[in-house]
Amino acid sequence: MTVFTPRVDCEVAVIGAGPFGLAVASALKQAGVDTLPLGGAMSFWRDHMPRGMRLRSPWHATYIGHTKGPLSLDSYAKVLGISPREPLLLENFVDYGLWIQALTVPDLDTRKVDRVEKANGGFRLALADGDALKARRVVVATGLMNQQLIPAVFKGIPKELVSHASDHTGYEAFSGKRVAVIGRGQSACESAVLLKRNGAEVELICHGDIHWLGYRALSGKQSWSLRDFLSERLASPSRVGPFPISWLVEVPGLVHRFPEPARAGLNKRSLGAGATGWLKPDFDGIEIRAGSRIISASAKDNGIELRFEKDAATFDHVLLGTGYRIDIAKLGLFAPDMFAAIARREGLPLLSAGFESSIPGLHFVGASAVGSFGPLMRFTAGTPFAARTVARVIQRAKDRRYAAA
Repeated sequence: MTVFTPRVDCEVAVIGAGPFGLAVASALKQAGVDTLPLGGAMSFWRDHMPRGMRLRSPWHATYIGHTKGPLSLDSYAKVLGISPREPLLLENFVDYGLWIQALTVPDLDTRKVDRVEKANGGFRLALADGDALKARRVVVATGLMNQQLIPAVFKGIPKELVSHASDHTGYEAFSGKRVAVIGRGQSACESAVLLKRNGAEVELICHGDIHWLGYRALSGKQSWSLRDFLSERLASPSRVGPFPISWLVEVPGLVHRFPEPARAGLNKRSLGAGATGWLKPDFDGIEIRAGSRIISASAKDNGIELRFEKDAATFDHVLLGTGYRIDIAKLGLFAPDMFAAIARREGLPLLSAGFESSIPGLHFVGASAVGSFGPLMRFTAGTPFAARTVARVIQRAKDRRYAAA
């Protein structure tokens, strides 16, 4: 019996070449699956994060698919000539990613994918240069691209006055400016510190007090509660989420089996706003306006006025350290009929145990998978699990199809 097999350019197209995209493409190639990775290597990290930033993730949980061995961060630290330390500089992490790409996916196609649509026997990908290709499967690993959270009060205000932290690779232009930073998470707090270092007058505006992660251990305080002691001594490898549920976060396959309400609760508790304690000593000279709610924002005299419940203040610029809210609709990647067929909950695709969506052959990894696999998918520590799981599922499907043919 002859089985008709439509012609394809590759078995799997991986869209995105950040940590998750590189890890998945590397694992697929190692499994012998014909894979075409697409996108700029580490492009979001290079083009949407400020120089001098340090990673929130601990050194020993900063992976791009490989926890140990010749492709681990420890191995690259020897190549780079840096000693393992926390926290890791953004520039060093980007270099690590480019090193992984050169060694494991040297055939990276840097072209941008504009549209994905279903085609006979797979998918058609329209590229920005006008070309197109066909793949039997697609893995979407676009990370945080186009997912910035912009509070409604700031919408419509010129970018010269309001910008998101992801709009900048440096803050030198704000020297001598009065800048309001909105938020109290890692992005907001680290941006405030970097702005101050670059000569800006900084005020941090947030709904409540800053939750400093691990500050007791860093400060050397002797008076610890039992919970503080256990949280530090029994901390999970990635330190994502509060102790002890942080250990559940480490097992995404188990989290996937949770009832949806339990998984949503785990995500909410583990991805709350918090900043690493090593930033706190650098907050000298940064004014914190905690517990303030912004009623309105408007351009005024070449600046921007923020009105609060009891008073108002004027700044040269507002920087939004408000993080991200994942909604795959904002990717603008899928043909309308295809997007409508993707089962979603609150903007996130519903995924099977193999990271496969309701459309057979369409997979999502990274931030888009948080709704199905938990908080670890927002961090590089989640790349090994995602990579080996997707590679195993696709390799088995490929073997079954060849056996049937």
